[in-house]
Amino acid sequence: MKLKLFKSDGTEAGDHEVANFPELEEGKGTDALRQVILAVRANKRQGNASTKLRSEVAGSGKKIYRQKGLGVGRAGDKRAPQRRGGGIVFGPKPRSYSQKLNKKVKKLAFKRALIDQADSKNLIVIEDFSIDSPKTKLLNGVITKIAPDSKKVLLVSDEHNDNTSLAGRNLSYARLSSTPDLGPVDIVQADKIIFSVKGIDSLLEKLGNS
Repeated sequence: MKLKLFKSDGTEAGDHEVANFPELEEGKGTDALRQVILAVRANKRQGNASTKLRSEVAGSGKKIYRQKGLGVGRAGDKRAPQRRGGGIVFGPKPRSYSQKLNKKVKKLAFKRALIDQADSKNLIVIEDFSIDSPKTKLLNGVITKIAPDSKKVLLVSDEHNDNTSLAGRNLSYARLSSTPDLGPVDIVQADKIIFSVKGIDSLLEKLGNS
């Protein structure tokens, strides 16, 4: 797999040959990627919504009025579900929405996401993320040269230095990530993904394609 290569200052340096880039059949891993995205979103849910049953609502359990003689329906207490302020039938209770996925499914989804972005020409390699000082303007200038029209840029390296980390904090359209923390959802959500040479090598090693 050949990816565009840029120097640290954002100038083009030809192509970078990525050995042992993952390969999958057409459509394979799409369902796994979908499962992972749904699981990540589900695991973020707090699951703390709660309603009160009839027995939990505060108030008297006394019958509202007598059984016969008034010409109205036979009513019980005020906590009945059909009355305002009464209990809730089949309402939500605190629960866990977390989903567990196998490692093989996660790995397959990771490969599918990576391949899809590569096919869309959204993967770029830079020699190294190195700027002289922790200035947002410097990092913004490099990103603008590499991906001028992108609204969501992901910068991935094996480990970002202090200058890059501090400079990237104020960029609303860019996000920094290290290879161990990278997930399939991060790859899918980005318009452009800029890997350092060490970053993509460590990622392929993580996927077992070193």
